[in-house]
Amino acid sequence: MTESFPPISPPIFDGHNDILSVLYKAGMTADAPADIAQFSLGMAGHLDVDKMRNGGFSGGFFAIWVPSPIDLDAKTTQMNLPVYDLPLPPEITVDEALPVAVAQAAILHRMEQAGYLKICTSTAMLDASIANGEIAAIMHIEGAEPIDRDFYNLDMFRRAGLRSIGPVWSRPNRFGHGVPFRYPSTGDIGAGLTEDGKRLVTYCDENGILIDLSHLNEAGFWDVAKVSGKPLVATHSNAYAISPHARNLTDRQLAAIAESDGMVGLNFAVAFLRPDGRMQADTGFDIMLRHLDHLIEHLGEDRVGLGSDFDGTTVPQAIGDAAGLPALRRAMIAHGYDAKLMTKLCRANWVNVLGRIWHD
Repeated sequence: MTESFPPISPPIFDGHNDILSVLYKAGMTADAPADIAQFSLGMAGHLDVDKMRNGGFSGGFFAIWVPSPIDLDAKTTQMNLPVYDLPLPPEITVDEALPVAVAQAAILHRMEQAGYLKICTSTAMLDASIANGEIAAIMHIEGAEPIDRDFYNLDMFRRAGLRSIGPVWSRPNRFGHGVPFRYPSTGDIGAGLTEDGKRLVTYCDENGILIDLSHLNEAGFWDVAKVSGKPLVATHSNAYAISPHARNLTDRQLAAIAESDGMVGLNFAVAFLRPDGRMQADTGFDIMLRHLDHLIEHLGEDRVGLGSDFDGTTVPQAIGDAAGLPALRRAMIAHGYDAKLMTKLCRANWVNVLGRIWHD
């Protein structure tokens, strides 16, 4: 039986987290299997059972991500400079990526088997899980490196519950090109989707899988807009007009998302929030609210949500981790967001856009 949480209103359904990568890095081999129990006993990062319960975190997109070797200390140091341009990691082959992705998918299923969450493949399942106080999980792939060009692997993941995929995570692959961690910069960097990438978009449209635009460069964004007949969605991205970072979306891109009846989830990553692009945790709610206001102005109240990137980035210290989400709610309410808008931003808009994409 899935563990249920007491309600905190409104419950927050989130566009992106990296807890599967954290658990995977802790060990997922025959000699050192991932310790799923630590998710219940307490973890050092942003997410665990108690933090979710205390924050009213009702679920979200659980990302399968194949890491590249990165010197995190060097990355943080560079992203505190006035100008930076971190080199993109090299491509990863399908043979390298697939075992990691399968392991993380297995971790998510083991979390479900342990009763920590429910993997949802329809909006009816999402609504039921959230109403029952269960953690509702969407299986998401961030970077399609595990997918072969014939989509055999994608079909396997789909049957295992996958309902969302981002063609790239910044580094290039057979499907397209992402944006580097570059400030200041637009996302207008290089070529867009490959022919395989365009085929991937069509496959996902036909099979009810959301295509995530976060991390795609601008050319790739516009390629998806041309190929896809579904709403355009960026699960964890912010407004370039406020923070001129390569990872953020221009007003022209926001207009295309609005026209498609799509969605953007506010990324809590401080480097993508701050006008100076710096990775500094002493970032207040005021800048988060500026981004939300800008997104609402350009997308409308029905197309904006939250996409924290918990366990994948540095978030404002005023939030800290998932247990700090009530402080964000209070700031949003004090800013003037009424109960109806709060419900939309915290949960309803995500469920509604998924209903326009998925095949329930």
